Amino acid sequence: MIFNVIGLVIGIMVLGASVYYLAKEKDDAESKKIYSITTGVGVVIVLAVIIKILVAG
Repeated sequence: MIFNVIGLVIGIMVLGASVYYLAKEKDDAESKKIYSITTGVGVVIVLAVIIKILVAG
């Protein structure tokens, strides 16, 4: 259970930081690409942990 919580916190932190920097660096095309990919990774982490919590309990 503790690993689920840690994974969820890490995913939320990655997602939050990438969205913040995506908004901050919205004029730079290369940064926008990098932070968009990082946002996708954060979403995948959060969704995977949520699905794991729902399935495994």
